[in-house]
Amino acid sequence: MSNITSNINDIINATLRIISMRLFAARLYRQKFHKPINWKNPKSINEKINWLKFYSDTTQWTELSDKYQVREYIKSCGYGDMLVPLYGKWDSADDIKWDELPEQFVLKANNGSGDILLCNDKSKLDIPTLTQKYNQVLKKKFGNKLAEPHYNKIKPCLIAEQLLDASRQSTKSSSLIDYKIWCFNGQTSYILVCANRSSSGTEKGIFDSSWQYHPEFMKKEFQSTNIPNMPRPASLSQMLQAASALSQGFPQVRIDFYEVDGKPYFGEMTFTSAAGFMTSYTDDFLNQLGNLVILNK
Repeated sequence: MSNITSNINDIINATLRIISMRLFAARLYRQKFHKPINWKNPKSINEKINWLKFYSDTTQWTELSDKYQVREYIKSCGYGDMLVPLYGKWDSADDIKWDELPEQFVLKANNGSGDILLCNDKSKLDIPTLTQKYNQVLKKKFGNKLAEPHYNKIKPCLIAEQLLDASRQSTKSSSLIDYKIWCFNGQTSYILVCANRSSSGTEKGIFDSSWQYHPEFMKKEFQSTNIPNMPRPASLSQMLQAASALSQGFPQVRIDFYEVDGKPYFGEMTFTSAAGFMTSYTDDFLNQLGNLVILNK
């Protein structure tokens, strides 16, 4: 794409965001899949996620997508023991008490994705630069990027949590392994497993709740040679039980977990996986997931 075309595209997207976030989502969908979104009779999980963004009550999405506020929901559902220990919460990076933090921790914003600091040695941090960076992070409107308006309603803050030890997992991975469980109104379904995250990508694979691997659900270019041999996590039944309870009342939500030393840890609740523009799954699987989403029109 030329710079001129890219600039024009950016202007159109910025204008649509102001006029209508729904129109912006429709344009992104057409650009991604080369066809219009079916608002009247959505079929795939991608279409239904976008339909839910604009035609359902997303009040709880805002609360539960908030990485700080969701902790209260997890506790109220009886799963507080699955929460990663919290070290602190601040409305501004200027307020972070760096001296009170341990040598290792995770720092992240509560209202988006990415911009995560995995600190293994606090003595090596450039505090002034980090302070400036995270004050800018707090100003971002994450929901504007891919038409996810519920994120823009979250009051931004920063939180620091315990850094979980990736070397104490059931199998070797250069990063924490994500067990992302698809849920449909309390019914757990397939599990997207993500491992060995790096700057060059992430290894992914899909399992069912009985831990059977399903390569046919993911496009070949996204399949990994390592994932099929991933051992069943020791706490899978606990993860599935928690995911079922936490997802009650929601047409669809993805609930993520980690496991360290055989203990499950809650990661996050995501109501708009890939913003409703998932491209790594086959069309058949996207429609299969879509069939599990019951819309109250």
